[in-house]
Amino acid sequence: MTVVSLDHLVITVRDEEQTRRFYCDGLGMEWVTFGDDRHALAFGAQKINVHYVHRTFEPKAARPTPGSADLCFLSDEPLAETAARMASLGYPVIEGPVARTGATGPLESVYFRDNDDNLIEVSRPA
Repeated sequence: MTVVSLDHLVITVRDEEQTRRFYCDGLGMEWVTFGDDRHALAFGAQKINVHYVHRTFEPKAARPTPGSADLCFLSDEPLAETAARMASLGYPVIEGPVARTGATGPLESVYFRDNDDNLIEVSRPA
């Protein structure tokens, strides 16, 4: 067996409205509902399933905790535009732009914290 791609991952959040503000209004992801009133953030060919502190699903991580994620997203938008939009929503850049190394090569990145204190990196190939 060889793993070929990431289909989805899960974040645990406190507040649906604030999560939608950061990821949908800020980063342009799409809010989707599936299954038994479950939610996800869709982008490209991937998604992030959303579990709520007060309502998780089995099976789940041993200790699902808001603020434990450290994620990097690739963007096709200039980082200055992303930074300006995020700042206008109340999410200022906490670091960057800085040079980083991604899975396929050099990146230029900016960092934010979402409403649950997850560390979110937005990058473009350098």
